[in-house]
Amino acid sequence: MHAGRTSEAPDTLMLHCSLARHEALLPLARAAELEALLPDLLGHGRSPDWDGQDDYHSANIAALLPLIDRPMHVLGHSFGGTLALRLAVEHPERVSRLTLIEPVFFAAARGTPAFEDHLSLFAPIYDATEAGDLMQAAQLFHAAYGAGRWSDLKPRAQGEFAARMPLVTASAPAIQEDVHDLLPRLDRITVPVTLIRGAKSQPVVVEIHARLQRVIPQAVDHAITGAGHMVPLTHVRETAGLI
Repeated sequence: MHAGRTSEAPDTLMLHCSLARHEALLPLARAAELEALLPDLLGHGRSPDWDGQDDYHSANIAALLPLIDRPMHVLGHSFGGTLALRLAVEHPERVSRLTLIEPVFFAAARGTPAFEDHLSLFAPIYDATEAGDLMQAAQLFHAAYGAGRWSDLKPRAQGEFAARMPLVTASAPAIQEDVHDLLPRLDRITVPVTLIRGAKSQPVVVEIHARLQRVIPQAVDHAITGAGHMVPLTHVRETAGLI
């Protein structure tokens, strides 16, 4: 697993969102003056492709573990936030603190109207991916969770996003169905947890944060005015101030 860094002795692990790469979080690392290790998740950036032989979520966890040789502050955005959550539950000896920025652990919102709305929003994304129309899937996904307009992205970026869309589908069992049974174990997280979201994000994110704050003893939720899902990229200074 390839990783960038802002220090030769990092104490913070920063995990990016789906379709991105580690450079997306470098401005935040610098603004917050973090001594950070920033890996490219499998199938992203300069890391190897996912081989499809294991659950995608589990494959990333397995690839991350060798990078964590002592307790670290783990910061995760979106899909990266779900990996951070799982690290804290299953490998607590390696996590000293959590910062979760809009973790898309959709299973935490199950039973709410926002979860049903999420399913409706993602159905055409999954359908387009399954049909092989990856560009359409990426455009729909970007409309729901990206920043800015799809048409403003360079064709190369659009193509890279489209090529990675099967990884979004591959994430669903872990983050939407909770096949790893994280929900009943979240109360085992005893380290301080900072939750950060954009005040303009999808309603399902509000429900996810509310559930996490209820069940994790030291979780505190923060909403950044005017921001959406890509808050660590669009509101770097405000996000850094909460870390």
